[in-house]
Amino acid sequence: MSVAGERPCDSPGLEPEFGPSALGTKKHWDAVYERELQIFQENGDAGEVWFGEESMIRLIRWMERQKIPLDSSVVDVGTGNGVLLVELAKCGYTNLTGIDYSPSAIQLSQNVIEKEGLSNIKLQVEDFLSPSDELSGFQICIDKGTFDAISLNPDNAAEKRRQYVRCLCTVLKMEGYFLITSCNWTKEELLNEFREGFEILEELPTPKLCFGGRIGSSVTALVFQRKK
Repeated sequence: MSVAGERPCDSPGLEPEFGPSALGTKKHWDAVYERELQIFQENGDAGEVWFGEESMIRLIRWMERQKIPLDSSVVDVGTGNGVLLVELAKCGYTNLTGIDYSPSAIQLSQNVIEKEGLSNIKLQVEDFLSPSDELSGFQICIDKGTFDAISLNPDNAAEKRRQYVRCLCTVLKMEGYFLITSCNWTKEELLNEFREGFEILEELPTPKLCFGGRIGSSVTALVFQRKK
């Protein structure tokens, strides 16, 4: 995690650099969710909530404040265990889709959703960097950590980030909302990454910490809107 303002890549004109990591590979996440799926089958534990439960509350409260219609089409990119979708469904949202490139993650999500007695959530195995034709026309796209993972891919992460933005433009409707939560990127860096085709609407409040006498955030949460 980074404290906003502490990294050299915060300087204007510098490209953020992340070292390659297994966290950026499908092999890693397949292994993670195979393990979590087994744990769920053994004791019903859905596993970790990325960025904590407050991250879900933060997103849902924003949607409620904006009076986002409950039938708006929402896609959760890199849905993992599907817990965010469960919370959205409990809040009344009815047009929900979760995607993940790990089949084990989708199976885990399905099991979690079934345990909660929910049936109005669509799940599909999808690589967001090469979306199928049916993955389009969403009014809201949510990302909690997937862009972070892509940024750590050992195989040309910079190009994969650019591809992510292109695919986001394909998946999201004009004037649709993109809600991103990141622990690797500062606000300024995300504004730069999504400068083509998107405009910032709001920075959502996240917990602050003090390091070396400077105050910053360990997590960045932003809302973008796709430009016309």
